[in-house]
Amino acid sequence: MTITPPPQPDPTPPYPESPAARADRRLIELLQELRVLQTGVQIVFAFLLGVAFTPRFAELGDAQQDIYVTTLLLAVLASAVFATPVALHRGLFHHPGKERIVRVSVRVAQLGLVLLASALTGAVLLVLDVVLGTPTALVLTSVIALVFAGLWFVLPWAVRRPLRDTD
Repeated sequence: MTITPPPQPDPTPPYPESPAARADRRLIELLQELRVLQTGVQIVFAFLLGVAFTPRFAELGDAQQDIYVTTLLLAVLASAVFATPVALHRGLFHHPGKERIVRVSVRVAQLGLVLLASALTGAVLLVLDVVLGTPTALVLTSVIALVFAGLWFVLPWAVRRPLRDTD
């Protein structure tokens, strides 16, 4: 049985691409990705807004209400941060330096991922604390936080690292 290595990415694009065209393409791709993430943030935010108006909200303990407020604020910040690349693009649309806009937007999007992961983790902590109790909620939420860290940050870093070494 012969094991074939996975195909390596072609370092040259399939067509000639100027730096300006590459920056345009990367920005369009980033904005498309952010649309998907923004929808997720809006769903979490809507859930959190609804929680405060349920009869059971008054029964939450002080720590649970603190988790709620922190999670709500993280969701709002994630929404604002994910909208920032769109604002940059609109505000600087006809200005030169789109490559810089892309670099800044990528960093801002990474911050948005941290905020979104934190908001989702906080929402899970709140629900699990109410349903299962604090000790179980802390354990399960820690696992969820590790999953986010692994999939959203460690995995891309691990995939990018060998690719960078071959460049």
